[in-house]
Formats: sequence, structure tokens, C-alpha cells
Amino acid sequence: MTPPGRLTPRLLLACAGLLTACALYLAEPALLQTLRNALFDQYQRWQPRTPPAQSPVRVLDIDEESLARLGQWPWPRDRMAQLLERLRQAGAAVVVFDVLFAEADRSAAAHLYAQLPADVAAQLDQLPDPDEIFATALAQQPAVLGFAATRTPTSNLPQSRFAVRLTAEAGAPSVPGYAGAVVPLSALGRNALGTGAMTFESDQDGVVRRVPLMIRVGNHLWPSLTAEALRVYLQQSLYRVDANRHGALSELGIGNLRLPTNRRGELWIHYREDMSAQRLPAWQVLEGHAASQMKGAVVLVGSSAQGLQDLRFSPLGGMIPGVEVHAQAIEQALSGTPLQRPHWAAPLEAATLLLAALLLCALTLGTGALTGALTATTLLATLNLGAWWAYSRHGLLLDAFNPSIGLLLAYLGASIARHLASERQQRWVRGAFSRYISPNLVEYLVRHPEQLRLGGERRHCSFVFTDLTDSTRLMDGQPPERVVSLLNDYLDGIIQIAFRHEGTLERIMGDGMAILFSAPLAQPDHQRRALACALEIRRFTREHAAARQAAGVALGCTRIGVHSGEVVVGNFGGSTLFDYRALGDAVNVAARLENLNRHLGTDLCVSQAIRDANPAQPMRPIGDVQLKGKAAPIRLYEPCESAPDEAYEAAFALIATDSDRARSAFEQLQAQRPGDGLVRFQLERLRAGVCSERIVMTAK
Repeated sequence: MTPPGRLTPRLLLACAGLLTACALYLAEPALLQTLRNALFDQYQRWQPRTPPAQSPVRVLDIDEESLARLGQWPWPRDRMAQLLERLRQAGAAVVVFDVLFAEADRSAAAHLYAQLPADVAAQLDQLPDPDEIFATALAQQPAVLGFAATRTPTSNLPQSRFAVRLTAEAGAPSVPGYAGAVVPLSALGRNALGTGAMTFESDQDGVVRRVPLMIRVGNHLWPSLTAEALRVYLQQSLYRVDANRHGALSELGIGNLRLPTNRRGELWIHYREDMSAQRLPAWQVLEGHAASQMKGAVVLVGSSAQGLQDLRFSPLGGMIPGVEVHAQAIEQALSGTPLQRPHWAAPLEAATLLLAALLLCALTLGTGALTGALTATTLLATLNLGAWWAYSRHGLLLDAFNPSIGLLLAYLGASIARHLASERQQRWVRGAFSRYISPNLVEYLVRHPEQLRLGGERRHCSFVFTDLTDSTRLMDGQPPERVVSLLNDYLDGIIQIAFRHEGTLERIMGDGMAILFSAPLAQPDHQRRALACALEIRRFTREHAAARQAAGVALGCTRIGVHSGEVVVGNFGGSTLFDYRALGDAVNVAARLENLNRHLGTDLCVSQAIRDANPAQPMRPIGDVQLKGKAAPIRLYEPCESAPDEAYEAAFALIATDSDRARSAFEQLQAQRPGDGLVRFQLERLRAGVCSERIVMTAK
């Protein structure tokens, strides 16, 4: 019996789980990206950014109340100029418009000429242009205007007030690219100190987690509104872009400010919970209120009104106005609390997943599922606690979710491999164990391990004992190897018959064996099984012996004894070694019936208990045999080949009444059947003057 393979199948299955985990991590399907972002959002909910003691950022909100007080949007440019003047008077450091002024003011007199009489139009022509008023105000107050990047090519580009310096080895920066831009009016753009892209893209779930610091419009790099606000506030004219030769960005420098970015030049926003203290309604500023809060501040002008549709989803939950996204990013940059997912995060996570999964697979395959589960729990806890520590202490976004899924997949693959290998090993052990003891006993102990203890129980069982005659002479005439081969073929045939009838092989004694029925599992028809087994063994051994004799091997006949009775069955021996067997008088009687065949001239001898349980089986009576050492005789029978032996039964019936007629009848049978051993036995008794059904044995 070949033992099962130990390593290769398990390794293949374990590696399948590991490779699946690595493939999923590297492929980054949309679902895993969403789950990773959800983890980062949860980090921010647990520990949002701490507000600075003195925030330099203010949001001038064109809110619902301002629209109700001052009229619908867009407001006239002269009102925007008035607003800008109020901010200049309040001492604002820079005003950032998250508003696009791409078209001329619709309230300008020029738009009304076609609808008015000539004399009225001439009078209106004397009125100042609101766009010029706004442009003049922009020239007096440092301000940044916004432009919109588009996927459609355009000919206009924003006004440039900056320079970009790349690192020496940098390739073309891999920043978000657009085909064109919708820019502010040229008169406004000329007077503003900066123009930045208001465009930022949310993730697939609609949440804004990053803002670009640089974008590409055509073949030119342009700063975002956030970057331009910081540059003008810090009074700088140069952007320093750190990128590798593949164009992947790592940092953007503005003066002494160094902003870590992802590969696409985007800044991760570390949100704070509430910016309401920094938000001021536009109508209050126009009325001259809250001027003290604007001194030296970066003031962002935008709208929270729902009708203007500039609301975004926040990682903290809920919706915030788009202008607050820029405000959060600017405040974060100026307060020195960066949030970043460094370029080495993905390689570190992949290496951690690979090494941890290899360790987990090795331990699970080598030591078992429990050790693997404990190791997996430890690794998962370490991984997630480490990621949380990196975020809470250093502002690093490390993905613990996807590697955790990868570890679970690796553990699942290794566990399944271990389980399958264990099942295969158990099947092999069970099969191997079944070569030493009966398969039904093995199956019983597997199903009932509590029975694997010393002790026994009383039970009515049946027994079949067999023995091969003349085995000593066989051994003397053959080489030992030949004898072993002959005996193995002989015993294997009998064992297969016993197992077909669901008998338990109690023990093998040289060329003989003991077969037990109704233990360990109770069998209500154990007497019938025992007799059927014995009859099949008789047919097999006769045919087997004839085949061997035809081949020149003098294989003897097989004697079989069958009996049934109450015994004690169970495990006997000691704490070191068990032996499952039956003990009791019925076992001894069955063994002695097998041996009794050599005196009776039979090869199969059964007791009255077996005869009573098998009334349909024709049997010849042997007599009431009193075994040596036994006080009470036992009625014995020899099962017939097929039909009842009426001639023998008629002759046997005469033994108890007429010895002369009985002897005459058996002499006649002897003449007809010279090879019938039982007839010869009965005739010898009659010739010796014994005329009785009672047979007293003087030897065992």
C-alpha cells in the first residue's frame, strides 16, 4: 500500500491561495480600491485632523441667506469688486475665487444697447463697466482666480505668473491631463496675481480624498487653485517638482513649504471635522461685519448654496461645499500636518503580504490549522495595528485591508490544502490499519472514539474458526518464500469473504483465523451471517485447494467450526496496547468445533444455535457431542452442499432404536460414498458397539 504524497499537492493548493491574493493586490480591482479608500476614511473618522490654534484660512460663503439678501447668482461684477474691496480693507493676505469669471458681466450696459432707445443707450454708455471695476479691484488686492480644465481642446490658456523647476532626472510628470481650459476674462486674469485650476476629481464612490497640485493642459503644466493660493500667499514665483525618471511625482515645493504628493501630483487631504468657525457669509462681509477675522488670512470665496451645485462628499461623511475642499487642503499645508501615501507604500504592502503569507502557509501546512489560525490572527492584528500607528503618529496611509484579505486567502488555501492532506492521510492510515484489523472495527472506532478504552460488555455473538490441515507438511516441502506466498493467497481469500459478510477479523493464528460477528456493531442476524460466511469459505477453500493441487502443491483441506453464544467483547490488555476480542465459553466451543472436524470426518461443523437460526439451510445431524471438560452435550450438524441428505438422516434415525439396521444402513452408504467422512465416522462407532446419538469426546 503506497503512502500518500506529503508535500507537492499541499504546496500547490497553498500557493494557489497565495498567488490569488498577490494577483488581486497587484491588479487592484475597483472593489478592492473602494475597500481600501473606505479604510482610509475610517481612519479619518477615528482621528480627524486637529484644527490649528490660529487658522490662516477663511471661507467667504455665498450661502442661501446671502443669495436671499443680495439676489440670485451670478452677482454683478461691481458687487464682486465691492466684496473684494471690503476684504482689502480688512487686511486679507490673498483672496482666492473658487468661481469662474469666463464671460462678461451680463448686467453691463453693453448687453442692454440692443433693447433700448439710442438716447438711453448713449447715457448708459457713460456708466463704468462692472468687469473693469472688478479688474481694478483685483489690481489692488492680491487675488487668485480659478479656471476650469476641460476634456475638449481650446485655444485659450490661463495667465502665467509662475515658473516650474523639475529635478534633473525627472521625466514628463504624470499629472492629470486635460485637453483645454475655460479661463477668466483676460482683463481679470491680467490683474490677478495667480490663476489656478479649480478642477479636482472624486473617486468612484464620489468622495473627494485628494486634490491635484499640478495638472497638464495640452503640453503645459499648470498649478491647481490650491497650489496657486499657497504660492501667492507665500509670495513665491517658483514651483519645485520632484519626480523620478518615469515622471512619478513625490513632492511639490513652494518656498520653504514641501508638500508630499502621490505619483500623480495629488495631495491627500486630512480633513478636520468642522470649519464653521472659519466660514463667513458673504452678506456680512459686504455689510462691514467680521472684518477683524480677515486680517492676514487666505480668504476663499465660494458657495454652499445647493442651487449652485458645488457640493462634494467628504470622507468624514455628509456633503461639504467644493470651496471647503480647497480650504481644508490649504490649511493642512500651512499647518504642517501632511497626510500622505508614500511611493514606497505599495511595494512595502506587497512585500509584507508575500512574506506574511509565506510564513502563514508554512506554519499552517507544517503544524496544523490551529497554529495557522493563531498565526493569522496575530499577523492580521499586527498588520492593522501597525497601519493605524503609522496613520495616527506619522500621517501615513498604509493599506492594511487588502493585505488582510490576501492573508485570509492564503490561509484559506493553506487550510484547505492541510485539510485535504489530513483527510488523505486519515484515509491512508485507515486503509493501512484495516490491513491489520478488521475494517468494520476501524470504522467503528473512528465513529466512536470513546470506545477506545479498556473494558468490555456482554453480547450474544457468533464465531467462525478456520484452520488449514497438513500445513506443516506443506512448509517442509517448499522454500519459505514460496510458503509465505501460498499462505498469503489462501488467507487473503478467506479474509475477503469475512469482510463481505461484515465479519470482524478477531485474530490470525498462523494458517487459521477467528472471525467474529455482531461486534463491535450489533448484528441481529449474526448467526445467519456466520453460517453464510462459513459456507462460502468452504466453497473457496475447496476450489483453492483443487487449483493448487493441480499445480503440484499439496494444499490440505480447511476445517471450519461455527458457534453462537454470550460472550464479553471489548478492549483487553493494558494502557500501552489494546486488543479487541471476545472472551467466553462460546469462543472456546467454536474453536473446539473447528478442531472436532478431524475426528468427525467433516470440514464444517456447526452448533444447534446456528442450526436453529438457519432453518432453511439443509444440515445433517452429527449427534449430541459432549466435549471434554463439559458436563452437558451440544447438538452438532454438518451443513449440506445443496439438498437435504435424506438417506443419511434415515440411517441416523436408526442409531437410537436399532443398531443392526443402523449399521446396515451406514454400511450401504459407505459403499455408495466411500469419501464421506461423517458416514465413515458413524459406521466406525456402530462397529465399535456404540449405538447412541451421544458422542463423548475424550480429547480436545
